[in-house]
Amino acid sequence: MNRRTMMKTTAASMLMSGLPLTGQPVFAADPVTPASAQDTNLSPLSIAARNAWIYGLALIENAKSRADVLKRGKPNTVVHEGKLVDASWRDVTTPNNDTLYSRSWINLTEGPVEIQVPKGGDRYVSVALMDMYMNNFAILGTRTTGNDGGTYKLVGPKDPIEDAFTIRAPTPWVWSTLRVLVNGPQDLDTARSIQNKFKVTGPAADFPPEYAERSAPWQEFLTSVQKLVLENPPPVTDERYFETMSPLGLSMSGGFDPSRFDETQSAEIDAGFLAAKKWLRSAGRPGPVINNWSYPKATLGDFGDDFLYRAQVAIAGLGALPMVEAMYLRPVSDSGNPNFDSNKVWRLILPGSALPPVDAFWSLSMYEQTPEGQYFFVDNPLDRYVIGDRSPDLVRMDDGGIDIWMSRTPPPANIQTNWLPTPAERPFSVFFRGYLPKDEFMSWEYKMPKLTEVVG
Repeated sequence: MNRRTMMKTTAASMLMSGLPLTGQPVFAADPVTPASAQDTNLSPLSIAARNAWIYGLALIENAKSRADVLKRGKPNTVVHEGKLVDASWRDVTTPNNDTLYSRSWINLTEGPVEIQVPKGGDRYVSVALMDMYMNNFAILGTRTTGNDGGTYKLVGPKDPIEDAFTIRAPTPWVWSTLRVLVNGPQDLDTARSIQNKFKVTGPAADFPPEYAERSAPWQEFLTSVQKLVLENPPPVTDERYFETMSPLGLSMSGGFDPSRFDETQSAEIDAGFLAAKKWLRSAGRPGPVINNWSYPKATLGDFGDDFLYRAQVAIAGLGALPMVEAMYLRPVSDSGNPNFDSNKVWRLILPGSALPPVDAFWSLSMYEQTPEGQYFFVDNPLDRYVIGDRSPDLVRMDDGGIDIWMSRTPPPANIQTNWLPTPAERPFSVFFRGYLPKDEFMSWEYKMPKLTEVVG
């Protein structure tokens, strides 16, 4: 692809994604900086630091997730969550309350690992395999391999492919997540029996060292990013982006040394980190907004060089599946705010003729936002965090549709089974999930009804 074609292609993709054009030449491997995040006063070193923070955030967040899981198990083994996630859970942002989770961090440096996917019967089951750069490179289960289960071999980036049941991972470390649908409290034991048949077996492998978290000083953050890059070599297609970080000495082959920077340069790097965080906050909704619902971008869960979007998801939706597996939608106000006033009463009316078109299941989950921008369930009088197509005793409208109420206080007694309690203190945000969405959902032909305020 020549330079002119590349610029046209990138501009077109920006328009489709809803991101503003800056008027400056933009290359496929360069960050697309929204006008609100531009700062012409940034030095080359600050720009390098800004880009490094955006790029490295996925690695840092994945390393934290890995450390949390490996506090409870060893590499190449499975940690089962034997109950649905509730308000006490703070491991990964925006969890669901529909499926049981089983997680494994796989280290392929000592050789292949075997993955046994359980039979799912007629329920949704998936095993997502994600590399250290947050890309789902394979998903096993209902949509792809079926519900009869199976045994697969996972090999490292340089290992040979033996047969059709061998999967090559792009990075030596892999995050494996099993999701098993639970069809109500009475189904939990059955779902758990399926979950427990998920196995990961392989050679004993070393634990990873500790790495910095995203709030760490730049010296620790960038040192960790460099080590993680060496631990999990990035794709060669990221090379051009690494050129934008060259003033730091951070590269695919190593070279970052925090001791080489003086006080003035340290201040420039700090300025770059601040610019990165401003960039992330001001980037807005990454995908199209339809009926005041923010839809995902096509690159969700398999990001390529969409590093800004990857950073956004690392904060607000780590571990997200690609759109073909699940549609994640989030309502926003007329002004674009994703957080709603919990003092007010809100409704989502889903007509019977326009229920979400999915082949598996759908749900609406209630969260509060933490000061760090992450989302978790919050305690409520009913211990109810989600309403969906499997919720028991829902009151249906005459046409078969569903009227979901969101408020701090209960709605009229005759529809309290349709009540999703909002947080007692903070504003709320809701996320819609539609698993195995139909074509009309992914093409935006189906439009979610608008979330409305009940007045009077």
